[in-house]
Amino acid sequence: MRYLTAGESHGPQLTLIVEGLPSQLPFDKNKVDEQLSRRQKGYGRGRRMQIETDRVEILSGVRFGKTTGAPVALAIENKDWAKWVEVMSPEPDGEKAEKRRVSRPRPGHADLNGAIKYDHRDMRDVLERSSARETAARVAVGAVARLLLEECGIRVASHVVRIGSVEAKPSAEWRVEEIARVSEASPVRCLDPDAEKAMIQEIDQAKQDGDSLGGIVEVIVENVPVGLGSHVHWDRKLDARIAQAVVSINAFKGAEIGIGFEAGRLRGSQVHDEILWSEEEGFYRATNRLGGFEGGMTTGEPIVVRGVMKPIPTLYKPLKSVDIDSKESFAASIERSDNCAVPAAGVVAENVVAWEVARALVEQFSADTLQELVQAVQARREKAKGF
Repeated sequence: MRYLTAGESHGPQLTLIVEGLPSQLPFDKNKVDEQLSRRQKGYGRGRRMQIETDRVEILSGVRFGKTTGAPVALAIENKDWAKWVEVMSPEPDGEKAEKRRVSRPRPGHADLNGAIKYDHRDMRDVLERSSARETAARVAVGAVARLLLEECGIRVASHVVRIGSVEAKPSAEWRVEEIARVSEASPVRCLDPDAEKAMIQEIDQAKQDGDSLGGIVEVIVENVPVGLGSHVHWDRKLDARIAQAVVSINAFKGAEIGIGFEAGRLRGSQVHDEILWSEEEGFYRATNRLGGFEGGMTTGEPIVVRGVMKPIPTLYKPLKSVDIDSKESFAASIERSDNCAVPAAGVVAENVVAWEVARALVEQFSADTLQELVQAVQARREKAKGF
């Protein structure tokens, strides 16, 4: 499977094309819209979330509620477009182009690097596409992937582990359904009630200080069959592909699988997961410190991946920058009003991970039709149990 997205932050719409889905997959538009709605929530979000109410429009690849095997094309309208028609016009017009020209790069954004790379004297040509608005398209793609995962009995959830200096206490061994229910009821998607209160206070204080906050989110994928990915070549290792997908999210700067970087300070006996066997379960691990992976392949234990998001770079006490025309120093401009998007970023992380797991499923097993895929996944589970 593969996908492409197109569209700008203040353009008419985001467009996405998903190719490689099996035919006969029930396509529930409401479930895609539900994921888009989740992305717009979370304590610390700004005014644009009150402007947009994201919904997908199905353009192709779905007929009478099921995929046909053809590429699925979807669109997400930008309701703010009406105010930007002249500024974002595709027609040549020098006067209009100067109207909202951006010559002042913001620290922490793609503005200056993109302008130098693509020779743009108006950095709006960079910031419109590099905007986190594009994550709405990636959430929609992940939501489509989740439709496929659900048919194979695979479930995905996330929760916030840290915001700023506040870290949640390690949760009990909750199942995905419980994690999803509890995190969804929290304004910061945190499983620890005490940490939730402290996170909200820290977000409020940062906003009062004109500053922003980052954090850490954790994604869990449950009931994954053994052997997705491969040890035979670097670019077939599924944990590596998931890590790349997480770090590719706007403002994410790192990813870890299982206990991740903590493994660097522990002994081997404290890191590796002992292998056990029973008549009921077949092979299983006594622990899951390696986050569901060995040798780049899934072990059958839950996939556990964490991603770290840096603080949003647009500040109400702006950092210094330099105008590309005059070369004079200035205080960076403000383009958006979020001061913490970590809870929303967890939703994005869920869906990019869901995409990678679904892609690995389709690569691994015959998947012209949904029935073939489900049967192949079940056969793998039975093989692993009776091996």
